[in-house]
Amino acid sequence: MRCKGFLFDLDGTLVNSLPVVERSWCRWADRHGLSHADVLNFIHGKQAITSLRHFLPDADDALLQAEFSWLEKIEAEDIDGITALPGALALLNRLDEQQIPWAIVTSGSVPVAHARHAAAGLPQPAVFVTAEQVARGKPEPDAYLLGAKGLGLAPAECAVVEDAAAGVLSGLAAGCRVIAVNVPAEAPRLDEADYVLTSLTQIEVHKDAGGLVQVDLKA
Repeated sequence: MRCKGFLFDLDGTLVNSLPVVERSWCRWADRHGLSHADVLNFIHGKQAITSLRHFLPDADDALLQAEFSWLEKIEAEDIDGITALPGALALLNRLDEQQIPWAIVTSGSVPVAHARHAAAGLPQPAVFVTAEQVARGKPEPDAYLLGAKGLGLAPAECAVVEDAAAGVLSGLAAGCRVIAVNVPAEAPRLDEADYVLTSLTQIEVHKDAGGLVQVDLKA
């Protein structure tokens, strides 16, 4: 697979934030008498506001904003156990060494995303797209289109790296190449991803003189 730049999801792709995400959403579910399983089965890869609208369909904008603010504060302050996922630091450092452009494109808000990015000790991306910057979250293509634009690349020149079904759909809808990492096997259109991996440690990148990046898998 060849590309010119990378668009990485954050949670579950570069950062292991699953314990924090699930703790926070379970606390929120308890506030509303909702099943933990129902909530956790829906939220992954989506903007928080999308999930809130789903579970509170009759809530007005004021209530939704209040719930969002409560959840955002909980998630931004809880960084216990957040770490970089295996291979993430090595891959990002390799991209920087070869001057290969990369961005983070997350469904999280600025306070949550930046707290987790810092807690994991990740290098700074050239572009950092958060929920506040797009009107439609994943699985719509908006976030990845914005990430590609920020890098000055066409979507087809970018490889999206994702762990969530909604993110895979977003990357495909944007017209990007897609590398799926630990995406559930039953995820829709997973067979359209260029690579389906279990770890970032499997990825090798080599940039040629023309700026094209060859993406291979380690033996």
